[in-house]
Amino acid sequence: MPGAGKRLERYGCALFAPALWFALFASCAATSAPSAATPDAQHDTAGSVPVNNSSSSLSTKVAQAVDVNCPAVEVRRGAATLTVGPTGERTAMTLKYQASFVRLARECSTVEGNMVMKVGVEGRIVLGPAGSPGQVGVPLRFAVVQETPSSGMRPIATKFIMVPVDVGATGNTPFVYVEEALSFPIPTPATALDEYLVYVGFDPVSAEAQSKAPKARPPKDKPKTTPKSKPNPQPSAGGN
Repeated sequence: MPGAGKRLERYGCALFAPALWFALFASCAATSAPSAATPDAQHDTAGSVPVNNSSSSLSTKVAQAVDVNCPAVEVRRGAATLTVGPTGERTAMTLKYQASFVRLARECSTVEGNMVMKVGVEGRIVLGPAGSPGQVGVPLRFAVVQETPSSGMRPIATKFIMVPVDVGATGNTPFVYVEEALSFPIPTPATALDEYLVYVGFDPVSAEAQSKAPKARPPKDKPKTTPKSKPNPQPSAGGN
């Protein structure tokens, strides 16, 4: 398979940094309920990948031992750095923030025919000359794909999340995010998981589209109408 960045080749709990170790330790060998994931590896759509669920609650089930390969995780080429600045032409002096990845980690478990992955991301935000301390939204994209020499890349599941990070005045702020339930059905045969790969990257395009999406307006209250009072009948001119 073509590779980009540093791929994680260990199975099970792949922990590579103290911050990610503590973030994933509490959930290692535990299973989160599978969540819906969209089949388009580039943009979210209304559809979702089918998940094999039974009528009983997943909270009462114990995660099965991982007897299949846990897909590797790597940073997507071209999405390893996030720069935030003014629209149009940017220079080094107009840079507000720059974010990058430091380490990745993942842990896999199987639940009723589904692969449930926890993917940990450790990154760093550097304050630019035009930036100031405050909260920054970090747009993260997780995309599961199947890569084969004959068919190329086939999207399996994807998730987009905006991670709020408070950037301090020091100008160098680390952040950690753990995606708890990146879920997709285990293929048949299960050996096809050897061709599965999880890409992680920054996705400012989806973040911009999300910010421009029209928000639903609450229905306007109809103005209340006051009933018109009926005039009192006037006596006739010739009456007693």
